[in-house]
Amino acid sequence: MEFRPCIDIHNGQVKQIVGSSLTDAGDRARENFVSARGAEEYALLYREKGIRGGHIILLNPASSEYYEATKAQAVRALRVYPGGLQIGGGINDQNAAFFLDSGASHVIVTSFVFREGRIDMDNLERMRRAVGRERLVLDLSCRRRGGAYYIVTDRWQRFTEEAVCPDTLEMLSAYCDEFLIHAVDVEGKNQGIEQPLVEQLGGWLSGHGAMDVTYAGGVHSYADIDLLKRLGGNRIHVTIGSALDIFGGTLAFEKVLDTIAQPVG
Repeated sequence: MEFRPCIDIHNGQVKQIVGSSLTDAGDRARENFVSARGAEEYALLYREKGIRGGHIILLNPASSEYYEATKAQAVRALRVYPGGLQIGGGINDQNAAFFLDSGASHVIVTSFVFREGRIDMDNLERMRRAVGRERLVLDLSCRRRGGAYYIVTDRWQRFTEEAVCPDTLEMLSAYCDEFLIHAVDVEGKNQGIEQPLVEQLGGWLSGHGAMDVTYAGGVHSYADIDLLKRLGGNRIHVTIGSALDIFGGTLAFEKVLDTIAQPVG
């Protein structure tokens, strides 16, 4: 298990939001925290701590009046920590090279691959050809519907018909280096992790030694970290946003790193 830091950018500012509240209409979201610091300052902190594999997420669509300001923040962060951070949010085969050239280690893709409710195999192949499997992360962020978790796209606003299940994970793992999975219904709510989802991911990972999976959503205590570690067999990496003191929360950044480094209890 590793800590994977985050930098979420919305309307040109580093923020922590309630994931399920995000809407493109009016560029609105319910905010937990709005930082006075630029994205590059967080990137410098992560670089100083030697923490790699975190992600920058652009939360405005390219059509937004705020997109260029959001993109500029992201690029500044990439350039102060080249090779240390991934980036997602509106990535496709045409713009991926720009972000990789700007310093991203990987690009994170959702909506370009999951279109009209299904996996677009042509676009998935195009992404793999454009950047290579080793630099592609697939965002399988999901919401619960009925008894299953379904991948959601377009900044978590649109359900697909693709469930996060062993068959889907198995097929997609041939195309990417890592899965990033936000449990959207608990994202930013500080109410605990999505336990059934974590158990499912941990079970699948037990047979896939080389695959990386990063989970985000609901971690609000050190006990949550221990629970995630146990349920995931110490194999699932974790992102923590709103609960961290660097984003206005109560969990001390340094203690989080120490807790993650401890062996499974």
